[in-house]
Amino acid sequence: MNTSPSLKSTTKAGPAAPIPDALRNFDALPDSANVRLPVVAALFACSTVTVWRRVKKGTLPAGRRLSEGVTAWNVGELRKALLGESWK
Repeated sequence: MNTSPSLKSTTKAGPAAPIPDALRNFDALPDSANVRLPVVAALFACSTVTVWRRVKKGTLPAGRRLSEGVTAWNVGELRKALLGESWK
């Protein structure tokens, strides 16, 4: 049996990231509310880069730039996208 260090697992599972309140309470948010990129990525089970790709492709609604470095998505539009409806 080969027990060389190169064959041993070097990754350790750390504690999971906390769930944002906006994601935990997404169903209770009004359609007029806004959520940030990590929530959108979690809702669609993809990475943040994939969210941007899908926005560019038109399969996800575009976020609204609130200020420099701050983009938020409308909850009502995200709900429609989750149901496969048109948000445009």
